[in-house]
Amino acid sequence: MKQQLEQRLKELRAERETGQKTLDELETKEKDLRSTLLRISGAIKVLEEELTKERSSERRV
Repeated sequence: MKQQLEQRLKELRAERETGQKTLDELETKEKDLRSTLLRISGAIKVLEEELTKERSSERRV
């Protein structure tokens, strides 16, 4: 019985370690994706502002 409990404990610890590694990887991916989305949003804003300026100058002509 003791041997079975020790084996199960070993399995659960390994499973926890695997789960923690997966969670860490996902958190890193989330951080990278948020950073990418922030850069894309910034680029969109700049392009929208440039288009607004362009349209405004076209109307004056």
